[in-house]
Amino acid sequence: MLMGAALGGPPAHAATQGGPHDTPAAILTGDWQGTLDTGLTRLRLVFHVAATLAGPTGAAGGGGIGPDLAGTLDSVDQQVMGVPIPGIARNGDAVTFDIPAVLGGFSGTLAPDGQSLIGTWTQGHQIRPLTLTRLTTAQILAERARPQLPHPPFSYRAVEVAYPNPAAPGVRLAGTLTLPPGKGPFPAALLITGSGPQDRDETMEGHKPFLVLADALTRRGIAVLRVDDRGVAQSTGDFDAATTPDFATDAAAGVAFLRTRAEIDPARIGLIGHSEGGLIAPMVANRDPAIAWLVLMAGPGLPGEDILLSQKRLIAGATGVGAAGAERLVDLDRREYAILKEEPDAERARARLRLLLQGGVIGGDNRIATSEDLIEAVTKPWYRWFLTYDPAPALRTLRLPVLALVGSKDLQVAARENLPALRTALADDPLAEVREVPGLNHLFQPADTGAPSEYARIPQTIAPPVLELITDWVAAHSGARKR
Repeated sequence: MLMGAALGGPPAHAATQGGPHDTPAAILTGDWQGTLDTGLTRLRLVFHVAATLAGPTGAAGGGGIGPDLAGTLDSVDQQVMGVPIPGIARNGDAVTFDIPAVLGGFSGTLAPDGQSLIGTWTQGHQIRPLTLTRLTTAQILAERARPQLPHPPFSYRAVEVAYPNPAAPGVRLAGTLTLPPGKGPFPAALLITGSGPQDRDETMEGHKPFLVLADALTRRGIAVLRVDDRGVAQSTGDFDAATTPDFATDAAAGVAFLRTRAEIDPARIGLIGHSEGGLIAPMVANRDPAIAWLVLMAGPGLPGEDILLSQKRLIAGATGVGAAGAERLVDLDRREYAILKEEPDAERARARLRLLLQGGVIGGDNRIATSEDLIEAVTKPWYRWFLTYDPAPALRTLRLPVLALVGSKDLQVAARENLPALRTALADDPLAEVREVPGLNHLFQPADTGAPSEYARIPQTIAPPVLELITDWVAAHSGARKR
């Protein structure tokens, strides 16, 4: 739920009773959470309030308070963290958070026990009821806990590496190569991240799934290369200008780099792609017949537009908007996509989208945003390319061992829709296996609904049975040592 780096203040504390020695700042500092019902979707908001160094503020219940409090806002379900709250005021029990970045804010009344704020959220011309409750230290620590995160000392070597992509001048990719004990040559896996700018650990919602996966594989005798996306962390290049085929050339450069290493057996290099990485891996394998095997973790089997519309319908449904509300959101997206497909000129497409999206939107593209933010997102090269891409042709030509996994509670690459498509596309590959893994979400965590809003608050990063399935399968298809 909460991203540790985004926390704007100290951990929430026990109930504050508002006694004679409590200042307004002491009563408000901490972490507050509420769920905003927009009429179309439900969004979890977390407010972090901390005292600044401006000095004492006076007795509780005093006049308006401002410069001695600072804060940030996280819209957890929209994955927007650290929105500044420059104006925080309290007058008696009345509390106001002024948030210019969202063209609004929150106003409420502090409960006598100091544990809730009952009020309204204002954004543009929209006013919605919103109640905030104080998060406890136990809640925050539970959601930060990541029991699978590997910690040193390790039984294997980790080497920092960097190499160019010859197909993309200016792109130099940086990553970590983990090597089992011994001289090798070892079988190797290249990990390929999902959509959006990702670091080498595929860090998201406080989890590091690629670090966990690399640790498990390397302990089984398989070298692993995991890499920052172009333009992310230590890798150079322009992420926003790139499309999935561009990222495929980055992956191919990683394979070529592995083949230069004396510790790696060039005949035993395979690819593990998660989500969009599950689109990229078949692209690379079709151009490189020496690729030994593929693992597709939540790799789509359907065209991009179908994936995006399915995501919107399922995720909106999981947040409680109802079937009718979800279909209204899907219909809006469908009209946006029609414009993008009909209008190749970016400026004309933006103009038509502005007419469609007049006024502000909240939640239209998984962000706290105005319509301009949404237009900017959907008119980027990646979005336009993904919208019309069908992965089936690339899957149909594969003739190598393939393990394709989809979680039964995945709402981003839905099992009910994608598993049949994957099985059909891979039907002519006798070495392909397509499996549904029960009870798991898009990150392969054990989930309740599968909604992205659950990712951060699930302690497990990858369900151990899936981690074992992948490592056993890769080891078996790589000739790696057994435990």
